[in-house]
Amino acid sequence: MARLNQIIAVEKGVKSQSFQELTEAHQSVQKPALLSGIARTYRPKDEEGEQLPPESTRVQLKAEEVIRQTTASLTRLFDVTATKDWANCKAKANIVVDGKTLLADVPATYLLFLEKQLVDLHTFVKKLPVLDASESWTFDSSADCWATEPVQTLRTKKVPRNHVKAEATEKHPAQVEVYYEDVTIGYWRTVKFSGALPAQRINELLARVERLQEAVKYAREEANNLEVEDIKVGEQVFQYLFGE
Repeated sequence: MARLNQIIAVEKGVKSQSFQELTEAHQSVQKPALLSGIARTYRPKDEEGEQLPPESTRVQLKAEEVIRQTTASLTRLFDVTATKDWANCKAKANIVVDGKTLLADVPATYLLFLEKQLVDLHTFVKKLPVLDASESWTFDSSADCWATEPVQTLRTKKVPRNHVKAEATEKHPAQVEVYYEDVTIGYWRTVKFSGALPAQRINELLARVERLQEAVKYAREEANNLEVEDIKVGEQVFQYLFGE
């Protein structure tokens, strides 16, 4: 008795071969020359007339034979697919994460859905914004986001100053040079906020997704290890379609 994973493994090949054979059959019956034949003999009008050999062309393709071959090919496909789908109704397994059952008796088809969704979720979590590692962050409950410690900085203003290079004399005025001095006029108190996540949090989420991915794969393998009963439905279908 086959197992579901074996049926799934052969289904793709059977489907591909059946499609190819159906396409070839469809194309062949579209060629009238292959379906046509002729046989003719020649008889002169009198005994002295010219004798000509008989001519014949054989029928190379018979529609009923094409139907029989196509039916045989598609019957295999119908039976393999039916066996898989019937088995999928019974194939179930538990999703166990860290020794605890997260979901029980999950159908194999849903496990396949979960497996694909978790790939997208892994990408989503991996792309989440991360807090700037160069800053020190604490969670500010009042702002409902992350915040840095306050940092005080100076606000300055350039104030002109005079520098007397030479005092005034009776003959010359004083030589004065103007320069600017930065004078503190106030203080900035800055707190940075961020809605990003700590790297540790993102790593924890990624680890959870990966553990669940692994658990789903194990569950799918277990579900697909079910022994299956061969379902034969193709013959009935094609007997109705092409029978006498």
